[in-house]
Amino acid sequence: MKVKRTDVVVIGAGQAGLSSAYFLARYGLDPVVLDAADGPGGAWRHRSPSLTMDKIHSIFDLPGVRREPTADGRSPAALVVPAYYGDYERSVGLHVVRPVRVGAVTRGEDARLVVASDAGEWAARAVVNATGTWTRPYWPFYPGGAGFLGRQLHYASYRGPAEFAGRRVAVVGGGASAMHVLSELGGVAAGTLWITRRPPVWRDDDFGEEARRDAVAMVEERVRQGLPPQSVVSVTGLGYTPVVLEALAKGTLHRLPMFSRIEPNGLAWADGRFEEADTIVWATGFRSALDHLAPLRLRTPGGGIQVDGTQAVAEPRLQLVGYGPSASTIGANRAGRTAALNVRRHLTATRTPDQVPVTP
Repeated sequence: MKVKRTDVVVIGAGQAGLSSAYFLARYGLDPVVLDAADGPGGAWRHRSPSLTMDKIHSIFDLPGVRREPTADGRSPAALVVPAYYGDYERSVGLHVVRPVRVGAVTRGEDARLVVASDAGEWAARAVVNATGTWTRPYWPFYPGGAGFLGRQLHYASYRGPAEFAGRRVAVVGGGASAMHVLSELGGVAAGTLWITRRPPVWRDDDFGEEARRDAVAMVEERVRQGLPPQSVVSVTGLGYTPVVLEALAKGTLHRLPMFSRIEPNGLAWADGRFEEADTIVWATGFRSALDHLAPLRLRTPGGGIQVDGTQAVAEPRLQLVGYGPSASTIGANRAGRTAALNVRRHLTATRTPDQVPVTP
């Protein structure tokens, strides 16, 4: 199969990928957008049908097109957000090639990066990686886990409270995912346990624009140093959202410290405490889906990829969006614009006489 040559490839069509593609088009480029999913929506396509629009923090408008408010807050986000993304792709004229699974990005000839996929190969002068985290759920190891007689699942597989009726469920994790599960299990499960590594940090102030920027900046500092990114919520703490208030009202937010071992019928602590459980929901977050970038050898000794803004320090042809500070809706749009500006700057600086100038 012939390798296709292009200026820019965007990998991923979630919020960060669509934002990047929009600004690239605005700057006179025609990005090739590849997406692994069967349809629009990014990770939102895979969220639990019980996660309705009145339960989520907020959905930031994609650049250039406002989202019409949903009349019924009980509509599943897994339907509303993908519909908005699909309308957005059409209205701004983005052509997304899907489903396309990218297997590797390598360094090729003529100062290009080669994007190899199950739909062919593209040799690009720049790549914007926007693969997010949803496909890499993080499931920590604890002694005894293999011998647990009940059910274990990650939040990525959670599809609502009905299947947990009458069960004693341990929810592990201190973020928004854990809040969602605990808010729904109260009154349905026979009992719940909420377990976190650190005591939760609650915030009752108005988490405004300035506070959001400060949170993004703290996460950004880690990736600038080449450290693995933290989630934005680990910096911001937990606010009293409708989901949290519902969980409080149902009495499911009585936090326990982390157990030391999983027993066949429950959880054991080092101090001798034991709690029965027949289900463990690991609401322990996600890691960046970057395996396809491994051939570029960008990992630092600290375990992350050193990024300045959105640009990989060791590979200026690569922009990382949906990584670190832009892995949330807070920073994704800004990252898309930054990535597009960086790409335009790079293509202009490396243009050869036979190449068409990049429109300023």
